[in-house]
Amino acid sequence: PLLGEVGKDETEVNTDKERVAKAVVADAVMSEGYETLEAAEADGVAFVFMGHGTSHKAKVTYSQMQTMMNELGYKNVFIGTVEGEPESTSCKNVINAVHEAGYTKVVLQPLMVVAGDHANNDMADFDDPESWLSQFVASGYFVGVECNISGLGRIEAVQAMYIEHSGAAIKAAAPAQGDKSAEAVGTLQDGVYQAEFITDSSMFHVNEANKGLGVLTVKDGQMTIHVSLVSKSIVNLFLGLAEDAQKDGATILQPMTDTVTYDDGTSEEVFGFDIPVPVIGEDFDLAIFGKSGKWYDHKVSVKNPVPQN
Repeated sequence: PLLGEVGKDETEVNTDKERVAKAVVADAVMSEGYETLEAAEADGVAFVFMGHGTSHKAKVTYSQMQTMMNELGYKNVFIGTVEGEPESTSCKNVINAVHEAGYTKVVLQPLMVVAGDHANNDMADFDDPESWLSQFVASGYFVGVECNISGLGRIEAVQAMYIEHSGAAIKAAAPAQGDKSAEAVGTLQDGVYQAEFITDSSMFHVNEANKGLGVLTVKDGQMTIHVSLVSKSIVNLFLGLAEDAQKDGATILQPMTDTVTYDDGTSEEVFGFDIPVPVIGEDFDLAIFGKSGKWYDHKVSVKNPVPQN
């Protein structure tokens, strides 16, 4: 992950979090035309970075990022989340924190790789009274609130970290000499395998308690992989495009409840799904339906199946 290992509590930070904190703050300060963060602070400006948030135990990462900002002496930098998890990162609590700290101007910026739907709607939509922009303005505490709709993925220092982390992950995942993993659907015989289930979005996590591996079952040439999500926020899946999932007669995949156990020994009930797999090693369409009441398109793939002993 970009921010490195999660750690056990909000006090535990690392070099990855430090590098990201320095990169995003430097970029934000420059974008606002200040020479230093201190100059922005003297002008009464607070920078609020809005992440996604999660009900998963990894939500402590956002608290750790606030700890990192504090340790770096970034007094006028605050971390929030769309989901308000952890609670201290909710919009209301961040507004109060910024106000109590005495800042009168606010710059909202996404703490997300891409400035997409959350940045443009949940953060910056002035016509939506629930957006962060609207809530900050409605509080009456601030003389100026503006949005910098720019994702982290355009910051060169962040790009470099992704390259480093990807290289390390590829090296760690490289099959050992003589690995007998099946590489194509034509080589898979009936049986049970462990396989990687890869998604195209940081918002669609699976199998985190099992190092990204799902159980792939092949029977009579038909393949199905069981995946465990990280929460119960995604309530249905559909093999295909979101628009087709909404048509009459669509076969909607229903969840089951899985109990997963993480490396630290904690357990959690999450939703699991049995997903038909049309092909090994190539992307296929899988739409997800969340509690928001909307279908979203995703690309997924199943790779590196290894017979399960």
